[in-house]
Amino acid sequence: MKVLITGATGLVGKELVAQLREKGYGVHYLTTSKDKIQHLADYRGFFWDPSKNEIDTACFKDVQAIVNLAGATIAKRWTPSYKKEIQQSRMGSLAVLKAGLAAVDDHQVEYLLSASATGIYPDSLTELYTEQTETAPKGFLAETVELWESAAREFISMRIPTGILRIGLVLARDGGALPEIVKPVRLGIGAPLGSGRQWQSWIHIEDLARMMVFSLEERLEGVYNAVGPNPVTNKKLTQEIARILRKPLWLPKVPSWVLSTVLGEMSQLLTEGQRVSSEKMAMEGFAFNYINVHQALEEILGT
Repeated sequence: MKVLITGATGLVGKELVAQLREKGYGVHYLTTSKDKIQHLADYRGFFWDPSKNEIDTACFKDVQAIVNLAGATIAKRWTPSYKKEIQQSRMGSLAVLKAGLAAVDDHQVEYLLSASATGIYPDSLTELYTEQTETAPKGFLAETVELWESAAREFISMRIPTGILRIGLVLARDGGALPEIVKPVRLGIGAPLGSGRQWQSWIHIEDLARMMVFSLEERLEGVYNAVGPNPVTNKKLTQEIARILRKPLWLPKVPSWVLSTVLGEMSQLLTEGQRVSSEKMAMEGFAFNYINVHQALEEILGT
């Protein structure tokens, strides 16, 4: 199998590329930077610029599956102009992919796997969300995810089966939210955020990439939650980090209003949360390597 990846040089993309190559799969990837284009036997880069509707359609040659991970980071202050960029980078990337495929008469693409996010589910302290939960998008993040998934489903009209992974909090050593969460704890000034009761549906980056490979191999269609089996509260996550780092937690919780003042609307990423089920993916036969958050954090932060 040969796989085309967008977002291959990002945090999740790098791990996915490594796992695919380790299993002997060929990788094509799209990049907006010509300096990042490589031409190896099993790893070839191609230029695209979704903002200008440009794509090198040679990227589709001999490709059987596409993994779409492209999108501007949401971990940046949500100004009105940046909100547009967050949405356009997701919908625009999928639109350019679709148009590029339509321009190729003899492509072999038979599957699309697209990233999504658990942010489509409402903030709740009590609900357990499954893929069958009916969602009525409320707020910028949920609306963005709804548009993102709708853009991915458009590939079905091209007779390309489509899978969607709603990704939770990705735990990784070298990027994402975890290093920023860990930083104040290392300095001895860590504290739960907001109420501390908000749920964090996390997944270890290794399991996330394994789940993507599994989805590609099994051609999973429809929506799946890409989270670990045991969500935790923000307070529990912070306590586990402190325990592994052997640091005290003595400061009071950081009030939501403080986070809102400092971060603006994007503070909801820290003060809101969802308890999300991974049962559907497990029923497909996927086995998690990291079952609980202590195990995951120990692998990442332990010495």
